[in-house]
Order: sequence, then C-alpha cells, then structure tokens
Amino acid sequence: MSSTTLLVASNPSAPYLKWLRELPADVNYVVGNTVEELAAMGENADAVLYCMGPGIPLQTVWDLAPRVQWIHSLSAGLESILFPALVESTVPMTNGRGVFKESLGEFVVASILHFAKDLRRMVRSQEAGRWDQFDVEMVAGKTLGVIGYGEIGRAAAVRAHALGMKIHVIRRRPQLSDEDPIVSKSFTVAERAEMMAGVDYLLAAAPLTEETRGLVGAAELARMKPSAVVINVGRGPVIDEEALIAALRDGTIKGAALDVFDKEPLPEGHAFWGLSNVLLSPHCADHTATWTDEAMQFFLENLGRYESGQPLLNLVDKKSGY
Repeated sequence: MSSTTLLVASNPSAPYLKWLRELPADVNYVVGNTVEELAAMGENADAVLYCMGPGIPLQTVWDLAPRVQWIHSLSAGLESILFPALVESTVPMTNGRGVFKESLGEFVVASILHFAKDLRRMVRSQEAGRWDQFDVEMVAGKTLGVIGYGEIGRAAAVRAHALGMKIHVIRRRPQLSDEDPIVSKSFTVAERAEMMAGVDYLLAAAPLTEETRGLVGAAELARMKPSAVVINVGRGPVIDEEALIAALRDGTIKGAALDVFDKEPLPEGHAFWGLSNVLLSPHCADHTATWTDEAMQFFLENLGRYESGQPLLNLVDKKSGY
C-alpha cells in the first residue's frame, strides 16, 4: 500500500496524542478540531481517527474527506456521532469497544460488594466512631442478570461467576450462549421482564440504540425483587431515569450503582445526588491511569492491519449503532 494520509480529529493538546509518534513513517497526518486545521489534508485523506468529542462533528470531518476508506472512533459510544450518509456508505468504521472492559468489569464487582456488605453503613459508622455490628450478605449463589452481553457484560460476568454467582443474560439469539460455560440461562429481549424478576443484581451494559433506549422502564423494574440492585455501565438512557428514581425512592428495588446518566455531567440538584441507596460514579469507572494510552495502542494495531490489508478489529454494525 502507498503512504496513508490520516486526519486526527482531536483537541491538539490532548496528552494521548503522544502516541502519534509511533505512527509508521509512511503515514502523513494532521491533527485539529477545526475545519481550517483539517482541510489541508482532507481532500487526500485515507483514514480518520475521531477522538472523544473533539469539538468538530464527525459529519463535518466526513465532508472534508471525500476519499476516506476507514474511520476509527477512539471511544466505544457511537450514538452521538453516527449520521445517515456514513451509515449508508460502504466505508468501514471501527471503535474502541472492549478496550475498557477490564476496569468496568471490576467496577461491577465493586458495586455488587458495596451493596452486599453495606459498605456505606460501615463508612458512616466508622466516621461516627460507632461500633455497629450487622449482618452482611454473601454474593455466592446470587444471580447476576446481564443486558448487553458483549465485551463489557462478559468481563463483568466472568468476575461475578468467579465469586460463585449465577449468570443470566439477554441476547438477540439466546442460543449463542448454549456453549458458554459461565451462563446458566439465556433470555430474549422480549423476555427481559421475566429475567429481571429472578435476578439479585441487574447489569445494563448495552450500547444506546433505538432498540435499547428505555429498555428497562417502570414495568420491568416493578417485576424485580425489593432486594435487587441495578448497575448501569452502558449508557444512561438504556434505563428510564425517572422510573429508576421512583423505584429507588419507594423501595421497589434496594439500590443502584450508576456510571452513566441521561445528562452528563449530572446536573446540580439532580435526584441521584441525594439518594443514599445510589452509588454514583461520575462516568469514570473505566478511567484508569492508562485508559487513553490503551485506546491509542488499539488504534495503532488497527492502523497496522489497515495498511497491510488485514481484517480490521472491532468493525461497527453502523445500522445497528454498535
């Protein structure tokens, strides 16, 4: 393959751009977050690296690059950047799906243990200097239900299974889990309320699409055990936020651990701030010290595949939105 021209849509001061020094010598690139910065090479661009909300819409970058042959999104979420022309085109798109799965899997386990052992009560008692003995729960034998059994969902399920938990999952094609050694039972999307009725912890790890928006609402939450906990590390709107708040307030469910929200940053005065049965992460459960480095390393691996004509990793189903 001849030399590759790469448009990097990013804040030019972003620390992770240090990894561009690892680009092969035959790659010509430009970095910017304005039309003026990217236009010089746009006409000849072969590939686009789109980096986490750089301030310029991906559609604008697309318009600058009529010859583009591949687009990579450094992050996993695509719901805010896809547009009809790209979806309908034959240009392949890849993303950072799964790069952060290990950290998110650990956060899910931390959330389960937070509620099982009532760590908030322990911290309150310690701060008050109060000797407050109480019974804690075992997680072994409990059931984790997973909505969105992809890279993140399975990373969490593997860890939960290692603690002795049963794993139930929702899949478009439940038969895909027939040979999965950690899955006890699979359900279709239409059977989600049935699954939710039997789980002790519910994990939402699904991407946001038209099919998943509001997938867990008041009717589904009403089927859950009052001792159940909801965990969301996928996208906020997959769970109806108002229905979740109502369920937390009236005791329909025990609690929730949330890393994602309808609106971020979470607004001042939002109900979640004041609910003691919510463990709230400001969308940082995957923000390890090296998370952007790992995302860039994955891009570099895919760039090597692109230049050598090998199949790209993490190909996106653009019409499905993930």
